[in-house]
Amino acid sequence: MSGGATVDLVWIEKQIEHWIRFGRIVRTTILSRSRSTVAFDPGAVFAFVRWQANDFGTAQSRIDILRAPRTGEPYATVPHVTPGGDSLLRQSAWPKVEQVLQCADAIEALGIDPADAAPDYWRHVHNRLSAGLKPRCYTTAQHRAWLLRQTCPPDPQWRRAASAGSAS
Repeated sequence: MSGGATVDLVWIEKQIEHWIRFGRIVRTTILSRSRSTVAFDPGAVFAFVRWQANDFGTAQSRIDILRAPRTGEPYATVPHVTPGGDSLLRQSAWPKVEQVLQCADAIEALGIDPADAAPDYWRHVHNRLSAGLKPRCYTTAQHRAWLLRQTCPPDPQWRRAASAGSAS
């Protein structure tokens, strides 16, 4: 694979449910009634939700918001995601997962696809929830700033300083 990510999805009702909450799927392969694989282009942001139950109810709830890696970029490994992704957010336990899903709903209410939201916002949500704090709402002004920032060419001096710092 030349960059990007594939995600293995499973849906065995009331036992194991893996699904994509948002993201631009470029290819879907259905393997069976309960299993499929979806693919994302390099750089695509997506939310992967995993839920599992046992005889007593929910045993595990997790959400990962990842950016599919480009060729040569480092990435974190995540179960069921090949090869992995740049982790923007990782939360477990249903109350925190539910808060992340509510943040995605709020972004959609602004008319913005959560996959297009600033990656820094998802890092903010991760950090605030990890600290037990309520995340701030995403705003159209933040989104406009993110879109403008993407149009600017990278600062060549920043790249030199960053590469010089990594050499030590």
